[in-house]
Formats: sequence, structure tokens, C-alpha cells
Amino acid sequence: MHDDRSLLDERLTRTVRQRIRPEVYGAAVPLTLEVWHAPGEPVPVAEALAASYGPAKVGDAWGAPWATSWFRMSGTVPAEWAGRHVEAVVDLGFTHPGPGFQCEGLAYTPEGKPIKGLAPRSTHLPVGTSVAGGEDVLFYVEAAANPVIQDIVPFQPTELGLKETAGADPIYHVVRAELAVFNRDVWDLLLDIEVLNSLKNELPDREPRRWDIQRSLDRALDRLDFLDVPGTAALARAELADVLSRPANASAHQITAAGHAHIDSAWLWPLRETVRKCARTFSNVTALMEEYPEFVFACSQAQQYAWMKERHPDVWQRVKDKVATGQFVPVGGMWVESDTNMPGGEAMARQFIHGKRFFLDEFGIETEEVWLPDSFGYSAALPQLVKLSGSRWFLTQKLSWNQINRFPHHSFYWEGIDGSQVFTHFPPVDTYNSDLLGADLARASRQYSEHGKATRSLVPFGYGDGGGGPTREMLETARRSKDLEGSPRVTIEAPAAFFAAAEAEYTDAPVWSGELYLEKHRATYTTQARTKQGNRRSEHLLREAELWATAALLKGGYDYPYEQLDRLWKTVLLHQFHDILPGSSIAWVHREAEARYAEVAAELESIIAGALSTLVGEGEQTVVFNAAPHSRSGVPGLGAGAVDSGSAQPVSVDGLVLDNGLLRVAVDERGLITSIRDLVADREVLAPGTFGNLLQLHVDTPNQWDAWDVDPFYRNNVRDLVEADEVVAVDEGKDVGAIRVRRTFGKSTLTQVLRLPAGERRLDVTTEVDWQEVEKFLKVAFPVDVHADRSTSEIQFGHLHRPTHVNTSWDAAKFEICAHRWVHVGEPGYGVAVVNDSTYGHDITRKARPEGGTTTTVRLSLLRAPRYPDPLTDQGFHRLNYSLAPGAAIGDAVREGYRVNLPERRVTGSGTVAPVFTVDNPGVVVEAVKAADDRSGDIVVRLYEALGGRARAVVTPSFPATGVRETDLLERTLADLSLADNGVAVELRPFQVLTLRFTR
Repeated sequence: MHDDRSLLDERLTRTVRQRIRPEVYGAAVPLTLEVWHAPGEPVPVAEALAASYGPAKVGDAWGAPWATSWFRMSGTVPAEWAGRHVEAVVDLGFTHPGPGFQCEGLAYTPEGKPIKGLAPRSTHLPVGTSVAGGEDVLFYVEAAANPVIQDIVPFQPTELGLKETAGADPIYHVVRAELAVFNRDVWDLLLDIEVLNSLKNELPDREPRRWDIQRSLDRALDRLDFLDVPGTAALARAELADVLSRPANASAHQITAAGHAHIDSAWLWPLRETVRKCARTFSNVTALMEEYPEFVFACSQAQQYAWMKERHPDVWQRVKDKVATGQFVPVGGMWVESDTNMPGGEAMARQFIHGKRFFLDEFGIETEEVWLPDSFGYSAALPQLVKLSGSRWFLTQKLSWNQINRFPHHSFYWEGIDGSQVFTHFPPVDTYNSDLLGADLARASRQYSEHGKATRSLVPFGYGDGGGGPTREMLETARRSKDLEGSPRVTIEAPAAFFAAAEAEYTDAPVWSGELYLEKHRATYTTQARTKQGNRRSEHLLREAELWATAALLKGGYDYPYEQLDRLWKTVLLHQFHDILPGSSIAWVHREAEARYAEVAAELESIIAGALSTLVGEGEQTVVFNAAPHSRSGVPGLGAGAVDSGSAQPVSVDGLVLDNGLLRVAVDERGLITSIRDLVADREVLAPGTFGNLLQLHVDTPNQWDAWDVDPFYRNNVRDLVEADEVVAVDEGKDVGAIRVRRTFGKSTLTQVLRLPAGERRLDVTTEVDWQEVEKFLKVAFPVDVHADRSTSEIQFGHLHRPTHVNTSWDAAKFEICAHRWVHVGEPGYGVAVVNDSTYGHDITRKARPEGGTTTTVRLSLLRAPRYPDPLTDQGFHRLNYSLAPGAAIGDAVREGYRVNLPERRVTGSGTVAPVFTVDNPGVVVEAVKAADDRSGDIVVRLYEALGGRARAVVTPSFPATGVRETDLLERTLADLSLADNGVAVELRPFQVLTLRFTR
């Protein structure tokens, strides 16, 4: 037989495009259009319904970037259409090929009830499946003129990301608005063809099934009369019935298809637009559930549900109704799909606490799946927090973006730093926006790593980010692919059903230990420094506010601000979303984040001031409050008192040499540190021939994803900033020696103050910079004379070791790493820590010296200047603090990290404040002290083992306690514990997180 496949494929392609698809809608009449252009920001629907509308027509321009126009669309169904299936078809001007990322609409009834969203691949509005004819039709459509930020040629700098610079000219034109007869037979034929053709294209060339489908499709086209496609569509479908009815192979891969709409809580649009994207998408899917009872839609991010409850009550009610039927399924158990690299330990815990509690309070549902398909790598602290939140399973998709190494598993147990394991699935379909056609289904089966051990994977399907979620076409595709020869079996069901079955059949699943490092998007540890500073400062202010408010509550006469703290926590958690905290959103998002962080700081400072005032009362004494978990200057951790100045040696300043008896730091005329002598250990800290605190400026032009990525070739182009405008000793008193260095480079200016405090084995550096560079990367280097084959980085509730060598491609891929408050490098008997107050990105390398010895270089990533999606990323003023602590062990690094992020507070009053809790083991660290969320009056303390070893400790409250319980993160009892002498003895495994609830 001759091979005529290409001829038949060309015939099918043209027939579908020119003959079949245009006939899905038959007879049509135009709708009458009227428009009202809303001034300013979006308005409530009631205001829009009452507005004065003017005439409009198809072809009219509308919508300046980020503006909203309301269209009133009216018409009458022709009498001759009686008994036909009629729909309104609306194209607001969809121009971009993607299903989202452009103009969108939400249609309302004249009474203001939402109907469904309008998006490029969901353009219909229901009228009736068997209309009487002569009915009047009236819709209102809220049309959002969201500009296309990521265009067909991506990563182009654009001014569209900020309303003030986006322009005022309309950017869309109405393309279509009409009533039309929906030809169901033609639509069904189109879907039959798409399902079979997409399956055929994935089958091997000589597979008989491929040829059966090819010939059946050809026969179907023969039966089609192009002059009467609606009238002959059923005949064409009959030719396809046999190949569509053949069952799947007995060993076919099993796919759980879960409806999904990945909606970034902010990204190329502001937060306010995400609220509307949710309303459109949730309206779509709840409407589809009426037509398709098998449809299950999995939706994460409690914040998005909360937005509906607050701002779209009708949509919220529809969601609640479908949650009750089991079709709308809450998943995720977190407040948002957050970044997991940079949020602090307590913040990460609160993501689960607030997310899970919302779903419990609103729906009575205990979510068990942690759903993070798109975050940029996953902290090794997560498995423990997942389990402590009451969840069992974890899902991610993002690791398929790895640049170098293919992740080896699709179902596995993920083990965290404390030994906790959670069953984890990484869908082999490699997308969280599947359309369920043959290419996706075949990819899921072909790439599945567990064949021979397990049989099933999960496919999230639906258009995200404004595309409207799953479509009726996808649901029809799922019906056709449920049991189809040559295809995996497809079952629509909730993720929990998949996880339960997958874990049950794969009891010997492999184990992956440690972080799930994403070999991409490494620059997100640095981009948008002010957003990251706002997060770090907010986290520590929240710690202080809860601690001192709890102490004031215990003293009496103080109202604990439950609602206010709850609201502020949720604000901070929202801004930890994986495109906000990482710095990868448009300018609007980050300017708004800076404003929100300032508001959060002001409120928290007010709470702290009020609590401290209650605690110290009247008096003229200076009382020092220490919110850190370790004592300092004679003030106990978590308490307050007078500073013990001790007998520290005064700091001497001799020219450009600082000496406090513990360290001697020498600076040259260029402002470079030439020596850091550890006088305690009697050794030089800097490697021979190197300079400390060396600022280095790299050219930073990644291949793509500018705000997200730094590619390894950035190291090929570097300039050491060694020229100084001023280097001078500064008199800051006997308790500190200081040297000020001023530099200019490019269009930027930078001032650093190097401080050596009395009695401390630590060098502090404050950097103030007016950053005006473009596509540059600023780092600061400390090349130290230690032989370290690994570095240690603080993560949530512990730390993580990473290699400093590049033995394997996995090691080499980690050329930029994330750390929280400190990193540490060391050799047996001696280590050096570098701590910071707002920096997350680091790189740590080592190099053998020709004369012998090893130089280990620790670099902090300070600032970047990518141009997409925010062309002015990080421009302007920044203040950064970091410190070098020679001779530091891991415990010293932990202490110094808290110190720099929780500066002492000095208040005028009287007396002392006993620590709310004391812990007799310095390796067991208190992370949070708070009043119990249920307002019972119980007091909660969360602590963890910080050194990586087993620990015993006695935790003693400052107040009389009648009982103590170990709880999960949601403060639910896990075990009753025994009090002895008003304290409780605990044993912790390495890095264990322990939450204790004390009853007063």
C-alpha cells in the first residue's frame, strides 16, 4: 500500500480549519452593543448596572491598559430558531494566541448575577438548548483591558506593567458579539476528529491502530458534504464510532485527570486583577459542573477563596454549593501557593495554619494534598511542616524545568532534614495546563519513570491565569479518552483519590532526601530587594509583636490583638506568593508590595509599642527588650532588663586598623579589607593575597526569564569595585570602631561603614547604595582561608549542607543557592559565618592555591537590575546589613542570625520582664510565642532543634501552668505531656519542630 499519510493529514487539516470549525455556529444575528467606560479602578457590579451607557458597535476600540469597560449586549432570538440550541458568542478582541494573559470578561445577568467568564477559548454565553424563539436576551459584560505583557516575542522590556506608564490609548477592538445557533453535531464531530487525530499522531508509524484511525478519518471526510456540513456531520461521526469505541489495552497507563486553573495570585497583573480572574474562572467551572456531573475541579490557595467570600458573594455561594457536592475540591492547604525558599520558618508554618484552618472553618474539610506545581524549588524543611499540618501528600510540576539534570522519579517519598517523609508526585505530563489531547496523554505515559512498579499519574487540566480553567471541550475529550485503544485510561477524579491509590500500589517507592532544588530561576533569591526586605522585616516584627503582646497579656490589663495579627499575617503570607516574594512580577505588584509592607510595619510597631508600654510602666530607667531567643548584653532572650556593659575591651582605631582584642581588621586606602586577624584563634581569616568585603559587578544578561534567571556565564564578565572616593575612620565612640568607604561606579553611588563592636568577634558592614545600573549583578565576596567541601545554609527550622565542589552535574547546577539569615563554611575546629538582615542569594566556591591550601569564597548577592517584567527593577536607594563572624560554630551562626534581624529595643520605664519561656539548652531555639488562636487563654510556644543533633531540654514558662500538650501546627493536641516544677522536659530529634500549648 502506498504511504499517503501526508496527503491525508493535509486534507484533514484544511477540512477542519475551513469546513468544519466555521460551521460549529450556524445562523447568527448581531447583538446590540452599548458601552460604559468605568473611570479609574474596577467598580462593583451594582454601580455598573446603574451607569449611563452609550452606543457601541463591533469594531470599536475600547480599553486603555488596565482600564475596565462595561458592555450591555441585547438582542432577540429569531422566531425561526425555535427548538434550536442558541448561544451568544463574544470576542472582546482576543489577539494573543495564549488562552490567558490579555483582555478578559465576566458576564452578568441584568440582576447582577455572574454567568461565566469570557476568554479566548471560552467565548460563548448560554441562551438555551431548545429556545422557543422570540425571547429577548440581555447580558452585561465587565471587560478588563489587561495588556499583553509577555508577548509572542517574550521578555521584551515594557512600560505596560505600571498603570502610570502604560498609556491611555485603547488597546482592544470588539471583534464579535452575536446570537448564533450552536450546531452540536458539528461540534461533536470536531471533537471526535481532534481526539483521534491527536492520538494517531502519537502512535508509532507502523502501529496498526495508527492506520485504522487514519483511514477512518479519511472515510469520515468522504461522508461530509461541504455544502451541508451540519446536515452530514452525523454521517461522518458514524464512520468514527468504531475506532472511538475500542477499549484501552489492559496494561495502559492510568491517568487521573483533575480539573485545574493555575491562577497566579499576582504576576503580569496586580492583585486586584487576580480577584477578578478568580471570579471569572470559578464562575466558568461551577457552570460546567451543572452540565458535566463527573467534572471535578481542584483549587488551591485559601486566599483566593477568601477574596470570593469578601468581594464576590454570588460566586462564593456557587463555590460553596459545589464543594458540598464534591465537585469543587479545595487542595493545597496553604494560604497561597507560596515560594518555599525564602519565607522564614514561622511564616512557612503559618502558610499551612491559615490555609488549612480556612478550609476547615468554611467547609469542614481537612485538605491532605500540598499543591505547589509552580514554585521555584522546594525547601528541605517542607516535609516535616506538611506532616505537622495534618497533610499527607505533596505535588509539584516545576522540576521538569531543570536546565541540566532530569529528576529521576515521578512518584516517590520526599524526606526532609528531620527525617520526615511525605508521598510526593511529580506529574510526568510536564504541564499544569493540559488540554487532555493525545500529545499530553502520550507524554504522561512515555515519560513516566515508575513503569513496572506503579501504574498511574495525575494530569491537571484547564487553562490558567485568566484562560478560564477547564472547558467543555476538555470534558468531552476526557469522555472520549476514558477507555480508548492506544491511549492511557483517563478518569476524572479528585487528587486525593489519586494519591491514595498511588501510595497504596507503590509501597516501595524510592526516597529523595533533601531539597528539591530547581535548576532554573536562581536569580529570584535576589531580584526586587525591597520586596525581600519587606518580607524579612515583617516576619521578625510579627515575631516581636506576638511575643510582647503575649507577655503583656500575661501581665494583665492588655487586650491581645487577635484580629489585627491574623490580618497582618495574612497580608505577609499573600506577598510570599511565588511571583511576588521572588521578584518576578510587574512593577505595579512590587510597588504595591512595598506600600503594604510599610503599612504592616507601622501597625506592628504600634502593637509592639503598646505592649512594651504595658510591660515597663512608669519610670526613668532604660529597659532593653531582647526578642531574640538567646541572651545578649546580660539581657535574657525573650525578656527585658538593664544592659550589662561587662568588661569588654574598648575598640582601638589606628589609622585604618580596627582592634577590639578579639579581632583586628585592616583596611587599605582603597577601602578593601586586607586582613582579618582572629586574635582568639591566632589565625588569619582571609586567604592569602585576597581582599575581604570585595564588591563585584557582573554583566547579567540571562537567555530568558530576566527577573527569574541568572545563567552561569554571568561569571565570565566581572569588574572588581576597587576604586574609592573616600576611605576614613569614623568616631562612633569607644564601644565601636568604624571605617567609612565611599565609591562610585557606573551611575551608582555606594557608601559602606565597617564596624567592629566591643566585645564581639564579629565585623558588621552597613551598605547604602543608590543603585542605577541596568542588567548588572552586584555581589560582595569574602575569600576565607578554610578548607570546606560543603557549605551550610540556614533554611526554615534548621540548616542544609550543599557541596562547594562541582564533582557532578547536580553539584555544578547549584551555582547560586538560597540561605536565610546565615551561611557557614568551616573545617574541623574552625568556621566562619556570614549573616545578613535581608539577603537570600549566595554563591560559595572553593579553589586550591598553587602554594597549597584552599580558598573558600562566600559571596552574597546584593542587587540585580533586570529589565523584564519591571524595567526599573531595584532602581534607587537600598540599605543592606551583613556581618562576618570568624571562629563561629553553627550555634554561633544561629545566634548571630537572630541578632542582626531582631535588634534590641530600648524603652524608658522601670523593672525587668522575665522571659515568657526559658529553655535550658541553647541548641533548642524558640521560634514563636503567642496566645492560642482559639482565644482560650492558653499560651503556645514553637521551638526547634537548631544544630542538627538530638537534644534534651526543659521548657519553663514564666507563668503558672496547669497543663501542657504537644500539638500540631494548628494547635490540635497530639499528646499530653507532664509538668514538673512548672516546666516540661522534652527530647527532640535533629531539626525537630515542636509546638507546646500551655494551659494557665
